[in-house]
Amino acid sequence: MQEHNKNSTKPPRTHETGSDSGALSGSIETKPSLDNLKRKAADDLDTVKEKAKAQVRNVADKAEEVASEQKNIAARYAASLGSALQKVGTEMQKSDDATVGKYAKELGSTVQSFAKNIENRKLGDMAGMAEDFGRKQPLAFLGMAALAGLAASRFLTASAQKRSTSTASSNLRSDNSSSNYGGQR
Repeated sequence: MQEHNKNSTKPPRTHETGSDSGALSGSIETKPSLDNLKRKAADDLDTVKEKAKAQVRNVADKAEEVASEQKNIAARYAASLGSALQKVGTEMQKSDDATVGKYAKELGSTVQSFAKNIENRKLGDMAGMAEDFGRKQPLAFLGMAALAGLAASRFLTASAQKRSTSTASSNLRSDNSSSNYGGQR
């Protein structure tokens, strides 16, 4: 009989119940756990997505807050520039250059009202205003863009020259202070 077991292709059974209920219950048990695992993975993915969306909203809110601060700083700067232009215009009107003074005063008033308008608007509104203005007055828009670019380049050039001059003078001072009496080191 042992020879019969050796030649048999079926694996020997160690525990016989008379039915295949053990094999079926094992596959039934793994199916719910697989479904639970899929559901848990989907829930975790949804949680990660919500957290990512919240982070994106936080970053966008912070960026808008910083941009709004910068807009308000620019508006205050423009208002002070407008005030200075009005003062210059008033002084020029008292002197021999009354016509130029009048224009300078009007320009200062316009710049101040523009600054107040900027400070009271949201960034999205300002972008829409600029877009509308660009469509209605393309040449004026391009001219203002060119002037803004020119002003920015002059500012950057002046600040770069100032920085290189201050760096050179600080290097000169450090060279003079490090030398000993008689020019010997």
